[in-house]
Amino acid sequence: MKTYTKFLVGIFLKSFLFVLMIILSLVFIINLLGELDFFKDIETTTFFTIYLALINSPSIIFEIFPFIFLISTQLFFIKLFDKNQIQIFKYTGLKNSKIFIIVSIVSIALSFFIITIFYNASSNLKSFYLELKSKYTTDGKYLAVINKNGLWIRDKIEDKILIINSSKIDENFLIDSFITEFDQNYNVVRNIKSKKINIKNYEWEIMDPEIFEKNISSRKDIIRIKSNFDYKRIQSLFSNLNSLSILELIELKNNYDLLNYSTVEVNIQIQKIFSYPFYLLLMSFFSGLIMLNTKKFKSNTIKISIGLFLCVVIYYFNNLLYVMGLTEKIDTKLSIWIPIILLTIITLMMSNKLNEK
Repeated sequence: MKTYTKFLVGIFLKSFLFVLMIILSLVFIINLLGELDFFKDIETTTFFTIYLALINSPSIIFEIFPFIFLISTQLFFIKLFDKNQIQIFKYTGLKNSKIFIIVSIVSIALSFFIITIFYNASSNLKSFYLELKSKYTTDGKYLAVINKNGLWIRDKIEDKILIINSSKIDENFLIDSFITEFDQNYNVVRNIKSKKINIKNYEWEIMDPEIFEKNISSRKDIIRIKSNFDYKRIQSLFSNLNSLSILELIELKNNYDLLNYSTVEVNIQIQKIFSYPFYLLLMSFFSGLIMLNTKKFKSNTIKISIGLFLCVVIYYFNNLLYVMGLTEKIDTKLSIWIPIILLTIITLMMSNKLNEK
């Protein structure tokens, strides 16, 4: 590796780590304040709240990486502009395009590390965080999971414990369900078998149920049972996809398909992860072009402010398309890739006569 390459890589990595540590500290402080507020009426140790804030921070950092790459690249160029180092490189024959190639290679390497190592580690920590915190919420006694055997729900209401297994979800209905009802000592009270259960609200309507009670089978037209779950709540339970690794997301998608459950949100999350290296690379390249095009401004604050403003615009545009993808107003793949395509076009247009800037 040539000396100037080591020099440039070193500056970029130092800038990246500096910004990462600052953002991580801010995220940790915000998380800690949130945990302290959550546990203000619950008896627990300060160390536990600090621990929760710490293990929840990486998953939030993952979402902020575009900002981190943008600011890191800006700091990188600010250091090159200092003492006119970028001009010195030009005099020695090192073109701007070569500097951008080096920045791009480092950005790609960091991006793949983030996707393969950081994301999986942060998702595991997020899953552990949710598991620990669920013990201190009213939802701790309720559970819903989806696997290859369908939807499983553990529900506790009044003095009853219900275990529900359904093979499919069709809009507001559970299809081919089997319910086991226990008392507080986990003695079986009765079993209920039904082809269709309306779960539109918290009072379920079990249609044409076959009831097994004390070894006696009976049928009714309809019975009603109360639950802590309705269709909307079941949907919301599977919305925290940041706690799942890439392989777990793919497995969840397959299970959703078997259950006839909507895979829109899972598909978007998978597309988001696979597109992330391109997004982060473009943010670095875009940030560098902003710095070259704002060299005439003496204030570094103005340069960084311009970059952050444009990054916020990109962020909200991404969110708009993300929501449109979730609501199926546009194709899920397009909701993720349209911003990247547009950013690529803008970057290519801005890179015109790159070596002359």
